Amino acid sequence: QVQLVESGGGSVQAGGSLRLSCEASGYGYSRNGCMGWFRQAPGKKREAIASISSDGTATYADSVKGRFTISKDNAKDILYLQMNSLKPEDTAMYYCVRASLDSRAALCSPLTLGGYWGRGTQVTVSS
Repeated sequence: QVQLVESGGGSVQAGGSLRLSCEASGYGYSRNGCMGWFRQAPGKKREAIASISSDGTATYADSVKGRFTISKDNAKDILYLQMNSLKPEDTAMYYCVRASLDSRAALCSPLTLGGYWGRGTQVTVSS
């Protein structure tokens, strides 16, 4: 069974930074698929915000472009999301995803590519 575990969430003031991490465990997941981050704020739909393909190509939603950076450590098989200049509207539950297939053209999503979801880590940004 595959498990994705996020960490690094917390509470921060506007303008601050956080770094999220996501580690996978188990067997059967593809190491050649894309990986990414989604978030869901209360009362809103879950949205994809950043993804990275197997060759390291990063893609961002407009809402986080220029402020968030996605990266991965291939040796440790850990996915990161560096979040800078945080705003109150960034408050949400953040989920990492690992897809079964790769994608460079669009944000990585298990909904279209198959794969797995983490359980989420809460990020709260106060004004």
